[in-house]
Amino acid sequence: MEDGGSFEEKLFSNGDVYVGKIKGILPHGNGKYTWSDGTVYEGDWVDGKMTGKGLIIFPSGAKYEGEFSGGFLHGYGTLTTSNAGVYRGGWRMNAEHGIGRKEYPNSDVYEGLWREGIREGSGRYSWNNGNIYVGNWKNGAINGRGVMKWPNGDIFDGSWLNGHRHGSGVYRFADGELYIGTWSKGLKDGKGTFYPTGSKQPSLKKWCSSLNSENNGLVLNTEKHMAQKSKVKRSLSEKISRSSSSKSSHNLSHRSRTSSLDSSWGVQDPAGDCICHDSSTKSSQSFKEAQSDAPGNCTKVYEREYMQGVLIMERVRSYSEVSHTNKQQNKFSVKQVKKSTCIDIFGGRRSHFLKLNLQLGIRYTVGKITPVPARDVRSSDFGERARIRMYFPKEGSQLTPPHSSIDFYWKDYCPMVFRNLREMFKLDAAEYMMSICGDCGLRDISSPGKSGSIFFLSQDDRFVIKTLKKSELKVLLNMLPKYYYHVGHHENTLITKFFGVHRIKLRGGKKVRFVVMGNMFCTELHIHRRYDLKGSSHGRFTEKDKISSHTTLKDLDLKYEFHMDKKLRESLFKQISLDCTFLESQHIIDYSLLLGLHFRAPENLRALAEYPGSLQQQDSLSSGEDSVKEGDELILPKGLLLVAHEPGSVNTAPGPHIRGNTLRAYSIGDKEVDLLLPGTARLRVQLGVNMPAQATRKVQKDKVEASEIELFEVYDVVLYMGVIDILQEYNARKKIEHNIKSLQFDPMTISVVEPKLYAERFINFLDKKGSGADDPRPTRNPTRISNLRFYLHCDGFPLQTRLDDRKSSGEVDSSIFELESLESMDTVP
Repeated sequence: MEDGGSFEEKLFSNGDVYVGKIKGILPHGNGKYTWSDGTVYEGDWVDGKMTGKGLIIFPSGAKYEGEFSGGFLHGYGTLTTSNAGVYRGGWRMNAEHGIGRKEYPNSDVYEGLWREGIREGSGRYSWNNGNIYVGNWKNGAINGRGVMKWPNGDIFDGSWLNGHRHGSGVYRFADGELYIGTWSKGLKDGKGTFYPTGSKQPSLKKWCSSLNSENNGLVLNTEKHMAQKSKVKRSLSEKISRSSSSKSSHNLSHRSRTSSLDSSWGVQDPAGDCICHDSSTKSSQSFKEAQSDAPGNCTKVYEREYMQGVLIMERVRSYSEVSHTNKQQNKFSVKQVKKSTCIDIFGGRRSHFLKLNLQLGIRYTVGKITPVPARDVRSSDFGERARIRMYFPKEGSQLTPPHSSIDFYWKDYCPMVFRNLREMFKLDAAEYMMSICGDCGLRDISSPGKSGSIFFLSQDDRFVIKTLKKSELKVLLNMLPKYYYHVGHHENTLITKFFGVHRIKLRGGKKVRFVVMGNMFCTELHIHRRYDLKGSSHGRFTEKDKISSHTTLKDLDLKYEFHMDKKLRESLFKQISLDCTFLESQHIIDYSLLLGLHFRAPENLRALAEYPGSLQQQDSLSSGEDSVKEGDELILPKGLLLVAHEPGSVNTAPGPHIRGNTLRAYSIGDKEVDLLLPGTARLRVQLGVNMPAQATRKVQKDKVEASEIELFEVYDVVLYMGVIDILQEYNARKKIEHNIKSLQFDPMTISVVEPKLYAERFINFLDKKGSGADDPRPTRNPTRISNLRFYLHCDGFPLQTRLDDRKSSGEVDSSIFELESLESMDTVP
């Protein structure tokens, strides 16, 4: 660096002293500056600001040696705190950024990626007690795919969310036992398989190989980078660390297997960390111990189902049976993939290239359209010229960056319209780009339907990206002006929210079209059951051997009827009617209500209710006032509570599926409400989001001791719903399909019918026998049930429920869905 000035000593009026090169009246070149509080910097200066390489020592004893820019710690350097903490790596504007290694005063060590002072990206964290985590981080917490290893030899390899096991994963115990299943916020939730010690276990090579390769790459790259920069040291000043440490202050706790997976233990690091909870149940531990001691277990495995950490079902199966089932499921999945319209476009790596191209194109489009001044859309914004086209060569161009995918052409449809829609849906452009185009990338998800479409999911679960047929794209673009008007005038609409439509064209001429939508099941609660409801009955069921914890079930699989607050129900059916009227006007059919159910833990939120009449009386709940009163005389669980809305107590940040006002409830005096989940969360109630209800299902007679009364299982549930698949037009092909199927089946049972009939049948299915949303209902009187004791059996494991004298509370309305089939799939929801 050129000095560019004379060497002088300058004393300032505030007591500061500078000795070194000066240009004009400002330090410029090499020099030493001593502040009146004792802070000393010696190094390079440019126009009065620390820029270049230097060393700064603070009065506390903390020091930093490395690169500076504009007076900030910026570049590469080593930071040593007064309490012996050391960080060596990249910096940006006084915060750790890039690749770095941090040694905490308590001997914890993190080595990996940072973003503005927070652990973000891939990294390895070693605790002083021997715990080791290698995997992804977000906002300073364990998030994404990763492996945690405990000192006793236990290992978890799977998905994480905010420091909790969340999603699919494998837990391997030190003694050789293995559990493969799903977790929700640290609790086992959903179906899984337990393999005892000595049993034949499945190969996990495919499961672990991708993560191991990513982790090895991370460590090698980090070590290489550190070796190149080893001559530069770095330390953290207490002054500078205050802001960055406050951003990443979290608590760390994890579970020790020696006291069962349910017993928590915790260690805190001073820089903060995430929470790592394991939540297998105590009953699970007792089962496991009993199985471990039992002779001849080597060929047995245990299929289990959990609900929020509670074991509700267990089946003992042989390994060969489980392997055969898995092979059948895999065979079925492969057949479904072969129907894909995009198969063989990119060969074996088509999904990888598609995702890269999508991210490049969306980043370019959003970046180009966002700076345009906001304005109302015009008719020209919907026309043929309303396109953004760009060519993305692999080597890059003046307008596009180089990339590791293949050359492709990009087209973005109606960019101004979708920019306004995103703002209408209260999505920030930067958050939208980061969610889809961030470093974590996109995830593949299997298609639940027969369309053969490819689906991607953003890493934060906020957005679903689906491939479109050319005919579907045409319907969407033709519908777009009316769709824009409809969602603009009905902020509570349940119709799918679209955020962008794009096309990728390869140099060979192949074209793939995409639409970006909001994920209706983006919620902190686990969705235990999913239903795709069309209102038709022909073929609308799922075979038992094809049902898993992630299966989307159909109309005839729905075993429950739902009761909810009168005001919530009125708002729901009013909007469903408006949405169906819109779809009918656009000649759309084949749409469905995607319904997600979150059940509260059954061991303390389950109850039995007695209908005073017979089953025939129950079937006519909506036929008259008296029967309605009798039908709602239920013993209600206490797991959900509606409370007056307090904006400061709930997260009001809009999501991709959340929009509109907070709903009002009749039961608390027509006030806006929040949903209080005791011990879990407080959630804002909006249309189709966080809606509380009670699900009832008739108990089969062979499972109760008294057959002269009707008993119903009652569950507290939280509902999530939306109208999806709205791009099928009732065209000539569909008319022919309707005529052919009508010759073979009852025309009212088949899915393909004309739009007006489809809308009427859809609404009637959701609201049977004339119980419309605008139909006022009388107040129900609570009843009492005296000291009844019954035993329900879940595959051989008795679940005892006692009903003592209790009174129902709150206002509930009649069912929004009727029980279509009384034959239950199994004894658990």
